[in-house]
Amino acid sequence: MSKTTREQLLNVARRQFAVRGFYGTSIASIADELGLSKQALLHHFGSKEKLYGEILKDISERSLSKIIQTQADTSDPLLQLEALMIGRWERQFEHKDDAQLLTRELLDNQCRAEHVSNWYLKPFLDALVSIVQKIPSEEELSDTQALAFVCQLLGAVNYIVMSEPTLTQMFGSKAIDKVKAQYPEQLRLLIRARFPEN
Repeated sequence: MSKTTREQLLNVARRQFAVRGFYGTSIASIADELGLSKQALLHHFGSKEKLYGEILKDISERSLSKIIQTQADTSDPLLQLEALMIGRWERQFEHKDDAQLLTRELLDNQCRAEHVSNWYLKPFLDALVSIVQKIPSEEELSDTQALAFVCQLLGAVNYIVMSEPTLTQMFGSKAIDKVKAQYPEQLRLLIRARFPEN
């Protein structure tokens, strides 16, 4: 399989998993959209679970590369966290499928969670937790306190990206454009409120 064909296949699968969820997406529907047979798709990935895993792995690797790049740009963990969250916010509008798929992975995964052998997103979450714990604060944050804050930030980023179409219908595109313009500063304020002495 050529690199272009593989990327096209993963893009179609990513979009379908984002829109329909893991359980609502079938190998047949992905293959149909690509003009392939179900057997051809299974030949390259083996199963729907493995295809889904490749998509999560890709998202995780891209996210981890942003962390590495940001850490090379500054050694200040607070600035790293701000840059990563604001950067993630900006990228999510280019990659809305990622935001939707990641949210679905957290919400729709109850039946599969007991059988998952590889949590592709865990290294990314671990890296964010580590950054949060390096920010000087009044108290030393435990792993669970840092993870709770990371989840709050990721939720703040993902929620508005996913709800943009509905919010636009409710409030109008001009209002939502203003919200989007102000949102990076709101993220920064949310982070600074947790670490006010920095």
